[in-house]
Amino acid sequence: MKGKHSRGALFSPGDFMAYLRRTGRYPRFEPPQGMILCYQASLMEYILKKHKTTRVNCFGGDTYLLDETGGRVGVAGKFGIGAPAAVTNLEELIAFGVKRFISVGTAGALRKGVNIGDIMVCDRAIRDEGTSYHYLKPSKYAYPSRELTDAIRAALKAGGVEFFSGTTWTIDAPYRETVAEVKKYQREGVATVEMEASALFAAARVRRVPIATMFTISDSLADLKWAPQFHHRRTSSGLEALYNAALAVLRKGWR
Repeated sequence: MKGKHSRGALFSPGDFMAYLRRTGRYPRFEPPQGMILCYQASLMEYILKKHKTTRVNCFGGDTYLLDETGGRVGVAGKFGIGAPAAVTNLEELIAFGVKRFISVGTAGALRKGVNIGDIMVCDRAIRDEGTSYHYLKPSKYAYPSRELTDAIRAALKAGGVEFFSGTTWTIDAPYRETVAEVKKYQREGVATVEMEASALFAAARVRRVPIATMFTISDSLADLKWAPQFHHRRTSSGLEALYNAALAVLRKGWR
């Protein structure tokens, strides 16, 4: 429907919160000020091993509060992958009261010279998914919070972590990434491909909360063939570096 993004919704995340209250299912803890969105089970295992946490009954997936932050920073995982799942989780966390978000995950390399385990801070995302068009009028790109993205860059530099900034291609259908598309985006200088960023940016803009995202490279399409390395040690190390940078930013109570 043309112009759908500008029309009011039939029901809202706030209505869902009201339903949870009526049925006695509303979360019984103070919402954290910041939330790290986590997609890989291996990263969640690392977090639980390295940090004292409190598991809380929240929405879909698993949610933990980091004890060292006094519950001000949380980690959400196992809520699914892809734009619809990520944005549904984001919407409910915003309605619950979370104020800022950092999404950390993996991406496939499109640009030659980008290697497994490299870290990218995303400064814009191509909207090749369906979810964002329910939030914003059609456009090629969606953008993260500039201030939060700058804070992430500063945290990575302070930690001595090498990274680069770039554009990602967000797509709903990983098994329909075509050679023609990869060649097109390579010509445009697009660095990575993944499944959530542009939708998260669009929803966060409409709900007026800051969000930023960063990736570690877990596979490559740069040579026009798929080279997966999801379980490589460099992929794991990259995810851990992303998490530590996200925690450093949110722990400071960035505003």
